[in-house]
Amino acid sequence: MKKKDIFQLLESLSVPKNQFVVVGDSSIVCHGLKRECDYLEINSLVPFTMDNGIIHIVSSLGDYEVIQDFYFSSIKNCLEIKKLANNIDDKPLIKKLELYLASLDNYQYERNLRDEGITLIGGVDEVGRGPLVGPVVAACCILPEKFQLDGLTDSKKLSEKKREYFFEEIKKQAICYGIGIVSAERIDEINIYQATKEAMVQAIYNCHILPEHVLTDAMKLSIDIPVTPIIKGDIKSITISAASVLAKVTRDRMMMDLDKKYPMYDFKNNVGYPTKKHLEAIEKYGVLPEHRKSYGPVAAYLENHKK
Repeated sequence: MKKKDIFQLLESLSVPKNQFVVVGDSSIVCHGLKRECDYLEINSLVPFTMDNGIIHIVSSLGDYEVIQDFYFSSIKNCLEIKKLANNIDDKPLIKKLELYLASLDNYQYERNLRDEGITLIGGVDEVGRGPLVGPVVAACCILPEKFQLDGLTDSKKLSEKKREYFFEEIKKQAICYGIGIVSAERIDEINIYQATKEAMVQAIYNCHILPEHVLTDAMKLSIDIPVTPIIKGDIKSITISAASVLAKVTRDRMMMDLDKKYPMYDFKNNVGYPTKKHLEAIEKYGVLPEHRKSYGPVAAYLENHKK
């Protein structure tokens, strides 16, 4: 059965969208997410375990059901199957499933720390590494244990309207928060990576209550507070997600103010990123004091217009 035929059949079945289909020993049809599958025959659709490199059909691996020869199970069970198979081609899918599961429970890192007796947990994230103009902005926030804000995730995945709403709600509910801002001039002096770290450290120490432990979006920091960097932390940790919204809205508002000074650069739409209109404006009107002179397109313009 071809991939598209499998998908069409799945759509015709009354199966919960949070369940996956185990497909042989090499793939999973992601039903509800979108989707990965090899060209396989239906009779190879079986749940299995691995023992010394040999695949064994099993009668039970958690809960599953069979519909028209498809074995349906939970995302978690399917993920365990893929890990047991240890197929190198499944590595991207495993990462996708792990990230998706983490997004369903983005309190797990905070819960683990609270189980250790740590209550003041600071989430830290930054916005603005890529733009040609303006500062890099970081935020740190400490949320209460009972914090609840449905739909909160990485700020880049939210609409502007949602971000603005969440921004006010996070500030209202947070135990405390701090903002760190590092200018374009400073970015040119020390490079964006170091400037990002500097903004994060500023944000942490701008909190009027210091965290006992800090969670960052994959960034290592040398500070006198324990730090846990988390890959894709802005999705996996609710506290980092909150920080990403605080940082994003803060920087976007700064860019709106800059747009009022220099409307020809279209900052209200590009927030400083190198869009076609932004690059054309640089060629026509030149480089602003707020531009990052070390960034490629800006540096190239300055080089080409040396007096």
